[in-house]
Amino acid sequence: MADTLTQAARYAFDNDTEHSREQHRCLAAAYDTATFAHLSAAGVAPGLRCLEIGAGGGTVAHWLAERVLPGGHVTATDVKPHHIAARPGLTTLAHDAATDPLPEASYDLVVARLVLQHLPERTAVLGKLVRSLAPGGVLHVEEFDTSYEPPLLTPDEESARLYQRFLDAKCAVFRAGGGDPHWGRQVPAALRAAGLVDLDVRPRIELRTSDSPGLQLQLHHTYHLQDQLLAAGMTRDELERVRALMRDPAFRAASSVLYAVQGRRPDDGEGAAA
Repeated sequence: MADTLTQAARYAFDNDTEHSREQHRCLAAAYDTATFAHLSAAGVAPGLRCLEIGAGGGTVAHWLAERVLPGGHVTATDVKPHHIAARPGLTTLAHDAATDPLPEASYDLVVARLVLQHLPERTAVLGKLVRSLAPGGVLHVEEFDTSYEPPLLTPDEESARLYQRFLDAKCAVFRAGGGDPHWGRQVPAALRAAGLVDLDVRPRIELRTSDSPGLQLQLHHTYHLQDQLLAAGMTRDELERVRALMRDPAFRAASSVLYAVQGRRPDDGEGAAA
């Protein structure tokens, strides 16, 4: 097993800091409902063998575990998995997706939500996930394309530029660690190139307001990533001003595009055309 402390240091979001609990809360509030709907459409049912990598706070893994019993099982992995509470039907493992192996042809459903775009080795990891699927198994991937998330209503042009400066600095932080904040748009083609069929692609854009979980997540990032944002060129004064802007009830922005993509591993002997 890789040295998880060393591996975790390269990821933008450390899963074991004072900010981790709020990160997990915001992610769950913003995205769980849509994720669960997509997974339901994939046919989650008793008896399935499931894997979630980068499980974070464990809300997706718990949802799956509630639905695959009796007879099924969920394995939830993370570099630091101790935030995932124990429950029947669920096993948690310390695992680095970039360096640690996975059993092949073992899972009916594999979930990777907001994980791969952080990894320089994303293409190799995607191949590993595809090989871990049993014939006929489904891979579910969710990723952002942050190239579009403009401010829509701000007090003035300077505020709009400040918000965009924050978004640009955050993209620079991701890229500095080998991530690709625009990778979401490439997921459908990447799954097809990896040999999956029956691709289901669902892009989603929402309105960001001061009381929306999506904007609360952005506000949280000004604290969680503060040191990295300062290193990327933002000032402490700019961070305070953009925090005040995102707390303004009149502020409006478009979210980035979140792509939820599913693909199926062909059954033995089945052709690989999508």
